[in-house]
Amino acid sequence: MIAVEYPVIGFFSCFALESRMILDLDKCVRLHQLPLHVPAKVAEIHPESRGDAIARRLGELGFVPGEVVEVRARGLFGREPYLVQIGFTRFALRRSEAARIEVVQA
Repeated sequence: MIAVEYPVIGFFSCFALESRMILDLDKCVRLHQLPLHVPAKVAEIHPESRGDAIARRLGELGFVPGEVVEVRARGLFGREPYLVQIGFTRFALRRSEAARIEVVQA
């Protein structure tokens, strides 16, 4: 199996990298599924449609492949918003925004 490059962000998904043994697929989750205080690396941004402005903006904010990310807190009853930290910067994300970000648990 050969890794397939995704043209929107230009990185490989967890499933495309399976044959290269780079990623453990059990650790690939979307950001909204990541447990609290567990560091992970951004693997890919999944746009909902072609030209998805939110997916593009997430990349501009620093959600780029290889960056370490952590969910620091969730809203009332475990719902949105999600408090997400990249480096020393914290962002509040909606669930729909966090669901676009695929991460690999470190």
